[in-house]
Amino acid sequence: MIKTTLTASVAALALTASGALAGGHLQFAPGEGAFSWDSYNAWAESAPDLSGQTVTVSGPWLTPEDDVFRSVLAYFADATGAEVIYTGSDSFEQQIVIDAEAGSAPNIAVFPQPGLAADMASRGLLTPLPAGMDDFVAENYGAGQSWVDLGTYNDADGNPQHYGFFYNVNVKSLVWYVPENFEDAGYEVPETMEELKALTEQIVADGEVPWCIGLGSGAATGWPATDWVEDMMLRTVSAEDYDAWTTNDLPFDDPKVIAAIEEFGWFARDDAKVAGGAGAVASTDFRDSPNGMFASPPGCYMHRQASFVPAFFPEDTEFGEDVDFFYFPAFAEKDLGNPVLGGGTLMSITNPSDGASALMEFLKLPLAHEVFGAQSGFLTPLKTVNPETYLNDALRGQAEILVNATTFRFDGSDLMPGGVGAGTFWTGMVDYTGGKSAAEVAAEIQSSWDALK
Repeated sequence: MIKTTLTASVAALALTASGALAGGHLQFAPGEGAFSWDSYNAWAESAPDLSGQTVTVSGPWLTPEDDVFRSVLAYFADATGAEVIYTGSDSFEQQIVIDAEAGSAPNIAVFPQPGLAADMASRGLLTPLPAGMDDFVAENYGAGQSWVDLGTYNDADGNPQHYGFFYNVNVKSLVWYVPENFEDAGYEVPETMEELKALTEQIVADGEVPWCIGLGSGAATGWPATDWVEDMMLRTVSAEDYDAWTTNDLPFDDPKVIAAIEEFGWFARDDAKVAGGAGAVASTDFRDSPNGMFASPPGCYMHRQASFVPAFFPEDTEFGEDVDFFYFPAFAEKDLGNPVLGGGTLMSITNPSDGASALMEFLKLPLAHEVFGAQSGFLTPLKTVNPETYLNDALRGQAEILVNATTFRFDGSDLMPGGVGAGTFWTGMVDYTGGKSAAEVAAEIQSSWDALK
């Protein structure tokens, strides 16, 4: 096992690659390492000659991710002769709309999430991806059809078109634990939700506390519970029901949603199952909530949180030794596959050109993903990527979850109107952990949605 040090950095699991970043030059010599050179070389032999042409790309990536991305683009430039210019901005989402409306958009835009891309597509400000990209994604991405659906939006005439190619994603469906604690107690990593619940009950029976859960986040208090509910929705209802829930076609007070909230409550509203008792869940800051796992004796054995949470682990925590994670499992009895909750960035064409189309074709190559993943906290559901090229074991493990997913969905609260997803849903989960029933909370959240109509 390669030891990966997890430090309290914004990059969470990503350590900066040793040495200087490429900054637009080839970071790895052709033939070096475990990269997929054969497929790249085959593509390069037939790549269009774009000498004298410029391809512009704009997105939200800033230092150091911007230079890492430029090191990916360098291989495209080397094969085609094109000049590729990437510009990162911390106000990308405002600027891309202004530029597109003014007719001065870059050739390709990197959207942090689908909502803005879908809105621009409906206004005729995006160009559909090259023919066959949807088939490629469906066949070569884990949960491929999910990624096609997430990148398909209605055009200005209301016709669905494939506009978004996902590149660099993240995983939320993770449970963190300390391997030594499990080993000492004789616990095994569960593979189904039924086994996870049985393990939870076993830990309680042993006189220990299974979970650390904290919802505190200042003005955003409550959001960690929305992730729990979203994961439970994906494990108890169909993906179609999940999608309908995010648009309120499935009302928030529907019995299916209430049942998902109560599944969260099975873990969080039982004093014996959560550190500090159920009353401490809402008042514990989410950044502090994992600490109990690292106490001696353990204050808890498990913590469900996204891939960024190692930023709040104790300094010098070593992945694979001091901490590890497993997939937040699905119910075997529900037969809903292996759903994954997360997020990610997508590429869209905002100013069509031969170079833009060629660059989108280049992004289908494993190398275009491997070069980024070897240097940063990059993840991809592309199944042809060699996992050996990832920067560390943590990323390899998360990538395995992605490629084995049968369904992928974005954070539901982010897809809801702000007053609901970042308002009454947050506060409602705090009320629920405080003692209100799931039905009461769901009815109040639905009322807030009705008020928007």
